[in-house]
Amino acid sequence: MRIAITGAGGRLGRALVAALEEAPFTGPAGPLAWSRPDYDLDDPAAAARVVARDKPEVVVHAAAWTDVDGCAREPGRAMRRNALAVAELADACAVAGSDLVLISTNEVFDGRRTDGHGYATGDRPAPGNPYGASKLAGESAAQAVFLRRSGILAAAGPPPDGAPPEGARSAGPQLAIVRTAWLFGPPGNDFPARILAAAERARAAGGPLRVVGDEVGSPTYAPDLAEAIVELLAGGAYAGLHHVVNGGVVSRAGWARTVLAAARLDVPVAEVPLASWARPSAAPAWAVLAPTVLPSGEPLRSWQAAFADYVPLLLRGRGAGTRP
Repeated sequence: MRIAITGAGGRLGRALVAALEEAPFTGPAGPLAWSRPDYDLDDPAAAARVVARDKPEVVVHAAAWTDVDGCAREPGRAMRRNALAVAELADACAVAGSDLVLISTNEVFDGRRTDGHGYATGDRPAPGNPYGASKLAGESAAQAVFLRRSGILAAAGPPPDGAPPEGARSAGPQLAIVRTAWLFGPPGNDFPARILAAAERARAAGGPLRVVGDEVGSPTYAPDLAEAIVELLAGGAYAGLHHVVNGGVVSRAGWARTVLAAARLDVPVAEVPLASWARPSAAPAWAVLAPTVLPSGEPLRSWQAAFADYVPLLLRGRGAGTRP
């Protein structure tokens, strides 16, 4: 299977390249890694050019503008990068007959849910900030393109050999949307890395580390998400909406305490309300997704177990070691 990954230099993109290099169905050449300047979200012609050139069977679209505060300051740019670029890629894939796996976010939901349940794929999206709005617009654009394409195929009639056997790939290109939340992992500058840096500053100033206590989410380890996407691809029939997150939920403050304990940093944590944290973008207070079932039937491991695997990389990346 010839698979291309957009945003191959990013957090998830790197994890996908590594996971797909080990997958038997990608062949000895491995995946195609698309990143800037070759594939640029700001270039309207980029998608058609790289799809026509490389002719992938599947494109995993991990590229996005994920600076949520930047999206709030420049909503027009957010729509360009997270919606229009998706529409262009979806159109290029549909024309070429390539499948598309679109990576999306929990922030298509406003986070106002109070019943303690994670957002399911059947719940109606309602973004609470420009980042979420741009990502939902990208989902909708891709769905419109593939719906139109499936209508064209349906009008052409069934294939001459009849319907494909159960479990086989469906006729025509497939669209999968994979939503995730609170992504962390190498190469750094994620929530755990920022917490360690902020804790060092707080300790130097002799004060507590202030962390939001009423923002709750589903931390997800990028390599685990990448392996789950590989599992979906290996299953063959993956069209539709998927929520893929590590197990368990935690508040930002609770996660910060876990990070500090792993780094042996003795810095007190002062919990503050989300409403008191001034920033351009409004973060969803309830950022929890209800995971969908993967082809194996096995859920992803807990975020705590995933984070434990990440700790050596996190500390080595900062040159922190294990401080007393």
